Amino acid sequence: MRSISKNQYDLHVFFTRSSLAEFFNEEMEWYINESKNLWGVICLDKQDVNYTVIFSARDKDRQIRCINLKIDIENIDEARDYLFSHSKELEQTEIKQQIFKKNIVKDLFIPKVKKSKLDQYFDFISKSPSHSAARNVINEIMPHFFDVDGNFIEQFQTQGFDSRLWELYLFCYFNEDGLIIDRSHFAPDFLLSTDHMSVSLEAVIVANKESNKIWTKHLEIEDIFKKQELMPSRWGSSLYSKLTHTDKSGRHYWEYPHTQEKPFVLAIADFHETFSMTWSQNSLITYLYGYKYDHSYNEKGDLIIHPIKVNKHIKGEGHSTIPSGFFFQENSENISAVLHSSCATISKFSRIGKQCGLDESDVLMYRIGSVYNPDPNASKPNVFQYLVTEENSEPWSEGVTVFHNPNAKYPLPLDFFSNAAQCYLQDEFIATVSNNPVVYSSVTLNFVDKSKLENFKEHLSETNTSNL
Repeated sequence: MRSISKNQYDLHVFFTRSSLAEFFNEEMEWYINESKNLWGVICLDKQDVNYTVIFSARDKDRQIRCINLKIDIENIDEARDYLFSHSKELEQTEIKQQIFKKNIVKDLFIPKVKKSKLDQYFDFISKSPSHSAARNVINEIMPHFFDVDGNFIEQFQTQGFDSRLWELYLFCYFNEDGLIIDRSHFAPDFLLSTDHMSVSLEAVIVANKESNKIWTKHLEIEDIFKKQELMPSRWGSSLYSKLTHTDKSGRHYWEYPHTQEKPFVLAIADFHETFSMTWSQNSLITYLYGYKYDHSYNEKGDLIIHPIKVNKHIKGEGHSTIPSGFFFQENSENISAVLHSSCATISKFSRIGKQCGLDESDVLMYRIGSVYNPDPNASKPNVFQYLVTEENSEPWSEGVTVFHNPNAKYPLPLDFFSNAAQCYLQDEFIATVSNNPVVYSSVTLNFVDKSKLENFKEHLSETNTSNL
């Protein structure tokens, strides 16, 4: 057994570890065997003040669960001796007898469809040496993700890649928040519960309409301003489609037996263009509440915020418009809140994979982003930047914001999504409360050794030729 970081151990037991474990035990050291199929942890029993050794391995569903433990070990040296000696015995017995279900996919990035049908971005990520960390994280998540429709893998690899990535991200975030997740219903996507209440949630994205186009650089400022004018109509198209959606029986999402008289939330992310998450959130706020904001400074140098009422938004290239203020439209009282993340991209999975020791290509990752500025006179956010390493501990919740509907029929409690930033309309202003730093957006720069790019360049050349 060799020592590993807490981050790496946490990822593997993330979905199966009991939420009560931390109240009884403090994890001290974490280990994995050379074959990477046996995990060990040494814990301090807080009550008895002695040590426990816990071994975990994959079950038939490829989920990592406890297979053996020993309690009441007098000191940590004895615990280490037991872990090293007993691990060899388990490798010869329990691990050798591992049998996995044939229908459990080990690698989500092995194509299951014809190359001509693959999403171009999926194809890029599946081979890119800079994305090994993301691939490894996603493959670790999949055994725990219940595919209610039975077509998740096919859609993930084809035109539904962004939608399915958003669902995977939400699944991780909800687990991190300690929510009980029910995915046994065909709609909505998630039924989430705490000890006190249940909330239903449907996921939706602003989709890329040019699926064969991959953007590789930031837009110029002038282009961003032009696109921001059209962005509310993009949010509106996606959100309104969910507001008006009915099943074959004519029922809305909030009218099913398992969703009635519960808060109903729409979770949305913007995938319509590469890097668009870095600049599109303000337009979502404007569309939801019908206000945009300007600012000035008085003679004393105090910041003054000016709310500006917005009644409509331009739709497309022509003169047509859509009404602003989603939360004030007919039937919208049934939407308790809109959940949004500006960081739910493949880069998020890469960074978390890197901090968990799952990067196989020694990628140099550098993250630059914007975060809430606590200075009451600040008109711009603070900028942060850091090198992504195993010393980092970025949570899934970072970048999540919940926008509450002031007219909700069943209001969502501010503490239901406890680690997200909470926004609500107070008079004409948007008030924000959060227990954690509010990250608005970020980009991650990846640098890979040139020697690791040769095979990938050949793959890209073949892909481009096949698409001609």
